[in-house]
Amino acid sequence: MMIEELSGIVGADRVSKEKASLEAYASDNSFTEGCAPSAIVSPVNAEQVVEIINLAAREKAGLVPSSSAPPRFRGDTVPEREDSVVVDLTGMDRIIKINRRNKVALIEPGVTFGRLAREVAKEGLKVLMPLLPREGKSVVGSYLEREPILIPKYHWDVTDPLLCAEVIFGTGDMFRTGSAAGPGDLEDQWASERYQKNPMGPGQSDLIRVVQGARGTVGLVTWASVRLEPLPSASRTFIVAADSFGELLGLVYSMLRRKLGEEFLVLNGTDLAAIVGGDREEIEELKGRLPPWSLIYRVAGFKYFPSDRVSYQVNDIGDLAGAEGLEPCRSLAGVSEEDIGGVLDGTSGEPYWKFGYLGGFADIFLIATLEMVPSFLELMEEEAKKAEYPSGNIGMYVQPIQQGRSCHVEFTLYYDEGDEGERQKVRGLCDSAIRRLMDSGGFFSRPFGPWCELPFDRCPDTAMLLGKIGKMLDPDGILNPGKIPYRVV
Repeated sequence: MMIEELSGIVGADRVSKEKASLEAYASDNSFTEGCAPSAIVSPVNAEQVVEIINLAAREKAGLVPSSSAPPRFRGDTVPEREDSVVVDLTGMDRIIKINRRNKVALIEPGVTFGRLAREVAKEGLKVLMPLLPREGKSVVGSYLEREPILIPKYHWDVTDPLLCAEVIFGTGDMFRTGSAAGPGDLEDQWASERYQKNPMGPGQSDLIRVVQGARGTVGLVTWASVRLEPLPSASRTFIVAADSFGELLGLVYSMLRRKLGEEFLVLNGTDLAAIVGGDREEIEELKGRLPPWSLIYRVAGFKYFPSDRVSYQVNDIGDLAGAEGLEPCRSLAGVSEEDIGGVLDGTSGEPYWKFGYLGGFADIFLIATLEMVPSFLELMEEEAKKAEYPSGNIGMYVQPIQQGRSCHVEFTLYYDEGDEGERQKVRGLCDSAIRRLMDSGGFFSRPFGPWCELPFDRCPDTAMLLGKIGKMLDPDGILNPGKIPYRVV
């Protein structure tokens, strides 16, 4: 019955029960256990999303939103109930508005990083990118998940660069957050030169914070406004090599405090080799040549005096690096400035860059302060040794966020995808490492998979509050059930 009603909403050609398509959602590249959905429905507008949610509420069926092309890595699109229907939002892919003056774009959830970057470049703008997203990765999906961007000085708040959004709650009600709430509809606001830039609102509410990070458990976003930045007129990219992360820490703090540079990240040799290398053999060869740690940054000039702006930053950073006994280089161990520029600006080729080394991988990521990172690196190596996992196969990525107030710390455990024993070893290592990192002060703001409940178990008052919010915004519990461990209240 529900299939017929879904077909009546979106058309029979936009509802699928093909076995291969359903099975593709039963698992992903994480350790999440789930099941295949009963169907896949592909709406093309917000009105259809409202009808789908209302139908699911009547039938008490689960809805699992998905807005990115495969492969998928976090388990948040793997259904936990057999009656679930995947809501495939990739067909909602309009770029509704780009405004150069206000540096903002209004986009639907199916718009990908690759496509948006090409379109806004025509207006002299650039997208605030995470590290090498997949070509088919949803911009809205990434920002809702709070994936870190590469430019910390433009990361003012945890919600950035997500601004306003249109959300369909589990009640079937449509809601617009921030300045998009009004007065007037979008056309009225554009006519008066208002371009949905303020994420706070309506009034003193700040509901975008409730939607962000919720993994589709309180509402489905049908469009969002996102902040952009100008394309530089001139730029130079540098690498600073070091034998340890601690050697880079003084320079990192000095640059962040002075807001020098644009893109700014730290990678160990394993991750850098996996990014710029090709196949396994080339990556292994690069690992032998690259330094253990690399700080990568770009300085840029814009419309006014671009070369002067680049020049003073190059000189100032050079002085700061020299004081720390470090030297910025334009190329290093065969990795050129052009290679790094492609990493900072582009999307990943196929296959996704983390698959290139050994074929399989598992991620551990958390938020910390920069001075905590060296102890976390030591902890991770200790756990790897206990698990008899080669520490040289651990990729490490440190991304300052919120202007350097804190940082995203990511460990990538590469393994042979054809070796089930090695996969289970990595799973065990993830379990022990996550628990120790949490005990040591790591903040897991985006837990997923088998470890999703751990942070909530340690903060029962937050879990209770999330349960109350879930009851208000999704009273029937139909939206991505099980992905946020709400407590029954």
